[in-house]
Amino acid sequence: MSAVTLPEGDWIRGISIRQPYAACILAGAKTVANRPTGWRTGWVLLHTSQTIAGPALRLPLIGRTIRDRQLVTGAIVGVARITDCHQDPEGAPLCSPWAQPGAWHLVLDDVQELPLPIPWPHVQLGPWRPTQDLVDQVLQQLPYPRP
Repeated sequence: MSAVTLPEGDWIRGISIRQPYAACILAGAKTVANRPTGWRTGWVLLHTSQTIAGPALRLPLIGRTIRDRQLVTGAIVGVARITDCHQDPEGAPLCSPWAQPGAWHLVLDDVQELPLPIPWPHVQLGPWRPTQDLVDQVLQQLPYPRP
């Protein structure tokens, strides 16, 4: 495998997502993350927060998606690329069964699950900048992301 030269600076961010929603993203079913504000497009590390949204486990859409999946918390579990960020017009159909009315919808593509989750207990709302060491640990497990 050839080495990938990555640009210096601000090419990747982190996003924290509660379980079981993160497992649904990794399964490839949930392609939209809902946020109160818009985000820029680009690569993100998928971080699972420390807590599990218990009531969500009873939703049929989630239950059938996460069947036999482990709900890892407090760790980097994958990467994804945000390819679009939008709000659906009021009264228009939602762009996805996972989309919430009034929220900004981050459209996630190129989702890759890490073979081994990387414990990362840090909690931060909104987009956050990962350390270079954390990015290096992710890149050891995946052939890319590339900016």
